[in-house]
Amino acid sequence: MGENLFDLHGRVAVVCGGTTGLGHAIALGLANAGADVVTTSRRMEQVERAAAEIEALGRRTLRVTSDVTNRISLQAMHDAVLAEFGKVDILVNAAGTTHKAETLKVAEADWSRVIETNLTGTLRACQIFGLTMVAAGYGRIVNIASLSTFVGFADVAAYCASKAGITSLTKVLAIELAQTGVNVNAIAPGVFPTELNARLVQGTPRGEELLLRTPMGRFGKPHELAGAAVFLCSEAASFVTGEVIAVDGGFLASGVNQ
Repeated sequence: MGENLFDLHGRVAVVCGGTTGLGHAIALGLANAGADVVTTSRRMEQVERAAAEIEALGRRTLRVTSDVTNRISLQAMHDAVLAEFGKVDILVNAAGTTHKAETLKVAEADWSRVIETNLTGTLRACQIFGLTMVAAGYGRIVNIASLSTFVGFADVAAYCASKAGITSLTKVLAIELAQTGVNVNAIAPGVFPTELNARLVQGTPRGEELLLRTPMGRFGKPHELAGAAVFLCSEAASFVTGEVIAVDGGFLASGVNQ
């Protein structure tokens, strides 16, 4: 065991959805901690931009696209990473989407699209990369949950259901893989304005309510997720599995704030 439990030098990480938003911040955090990081999304221009940032940190990467709703593309990306690096130590599942609609009126197609991307997409990546990790006897899987794993958010039922499902998936995988050397955990971010949710939370009544419910009185900054991700992907978390770490400015702890 190295002197620095948080050192990720020599590790190979794949971050699905790692080219934008919170996944991007996590990818850069892992690279800063020493890991070689492959970020993927459906758009090559985003992959190229993120890859250049990772290389600027002195790390290796690959430029490959993939879509979590397409198993063949995920398998091809997995195979490309193995061909280049010979292993995969870390998988972060950060690809996600949302849809705002009243629950009684939400179209089944919109519901299914969110579940397919957020929940089933996470399952696909866990299956494809998890099998390789189990065979190697080592792995760290980090899924991205949400405050809506634990509490209801009006008008985004599909998103909330998908994130609650991700937490259940995380726990079940954790116990199934507990003796294989593969740890499975999740991070539940508080409110972090990103391209996905900015129009819902910035300068809106919803955003004001979220700030009132957050004891720190502010939204999170993407880089503030990196520490939790580095911890869960490191040897410091060797006995941590099946957990969901909230990075939320006190939101879930809050009852009455004044």
